[in-house]
Amino acid sequence: CVTLLFCFPTKGGLIMKISSLSAFNFLVVSSVRTSSYRLLHHRETAIGLRNSLIRRKYPGSAASKTKVAMSSLNDMNTFNKNDLTHCPKITLKNGLHHPAIGFGTYKLGFIPASASSAASSSPSITAEEAVSNAIKCGYRFIECAQFYGNEQQVGKAIAECGIPREQLFLSGKLWTTAIEQGADAIRAQVEETLSDLRTDYLDLYLIHWPVPGHHVQAYKTLEELYAQGKFKAIGLSNYAVEDYQELKDSNISVPPVVNQIEINPFLYRRNTIDFFKKEDIVLQSYRGLRDGKVFSHPTLVKIGSKYKRTPAQILGRWCVQKGFVYVPKSAHIDRMIENAQVFDFCLQEEDMEELDKWTTPEALNTFLELYREFVNKCTSKDGTLDGVKMKITVD
Repeated sequence: CVTLLFCFPTKGGLIMKISSLSAFNFLVVSSVRTSSYRLLHHRETAIGLRNSLIRRKYPGSAASKTKVAMSSLNDMNTFNKNDLTHCPKITLKNGLHHPAIGFGTYKLGFIPASASSAASSSPSITAEEAVSNAIKCGYRFIECAQFYGNEQQVGKAIAECGIPREQLFLSGKLWTTAIEQGADAIRAQVEETLSDLRTDYLDLYLIHWPVPGHHVQAYKTLEELYAQGKFKAIGLSNYAVEDYQELKDSNISVPPVVNQIEINPFLYRRNTIDFFKKEDIVLQSYRGLRDGKVFSHPTLVKIGSKYKRTPAQILGRWCVQKGFVYVPKSAHIDRMIENAQVFDFCLQEEDMEELDKWTTPEALNTFLELYREFVNKCTSKDGTLDGVKMKITVD
């Protein structure tokens, strides 16, 4: 066991920071007058010292560092796993209880060739390892999709995690190719997803994109599978107000309970969000952390300093405080834990209002361009605007 001990004289005694691979998360305060000891949480110091120890003592691949870090997770008193395992739940309109936080699996172990901003380098960790670590950290909602290309790896982690199936919340998404191809392709894809994830049902299944001319019939096929017990709920992803209205007007029998869209202070589409809230549809937020590309934003850093929280935690707290389902993802255990620590503090109204202001016209234009690109992605109309709604609610 490698241990670092730092002693700092203070008016009341000595402060000793202890860090090791087995006990790296304690700040021990010794009082000279009373000779009593108490353990205080000191996460920032603990994580930094731990990572330093891992880098020095266990140089090598990211996977090996992850395994070493995982070995010390059981001793991490600064992070209460139960807070994540028993996180707040949001009741959907059909009565299903949806965890307020989940673990995303996009680009873990596999990067789709047609992904937006696809990275050229290989993933540093498999989806199996990442999901296994996330479940050990306490995540119970695992967000999956056919398009992610890693459901077999995710399924292996789920099968070997030791957590009863009923304590997990698994969601999947139907990709555009099967949506266009029709009912038989949809049924086959659902069965493949269930097989890959090693489960006989999903808690939630979404239409990934509203493929023009096909998404309504695809939804009705999902209604049939819902009636067969393949899912506990059906939802949407990347639906504009106008896509939902088209679906709603088609006499569907099972109302969607969720719409998964990008939501963060840099893309806060208030009119769209307010519309779906009025329809009693819960919003799932993807890219809640903006892929980590905004963590140096000066005002975000300033707000984080005010609460002694990281930029990621401020963004995550903003999300859950707004009532959205927060779905962060990371291949690194310390970030999995960091991202989850959003339920033990609140942002003041003035800070929420400041974060609400950050969506620019440029961000809305970028959203519109991506929408028009992806509704036909991987279909026979890929690269065209054939059938795409040119006037949608953008904000």
